[in-house]
Amino acid sequence: MATAPDQDEMFDQFLSQRGHETGPAGWETDYNKKQCPDCGGLHDQEASGCTVCGWEPR
Repeated sequence: MATAPDQDEMFDQFLSQRGHETGPAGWETDYNKKQCPDCGGLHDQEASGCTVCGWEPR
């Protein structure tokens, strides 16, 4: 018996079929700094979360 995909998988599939990235969000880089993917705030390489908007990688 096949199992139905959960809602998150279905939503990710819907978005990916329309050209959106669905992988886990992570830090972007800008020169030698980490850049928050939500607000664009720049942080040192040691940062574990964004001090501007509170975003943290999962």
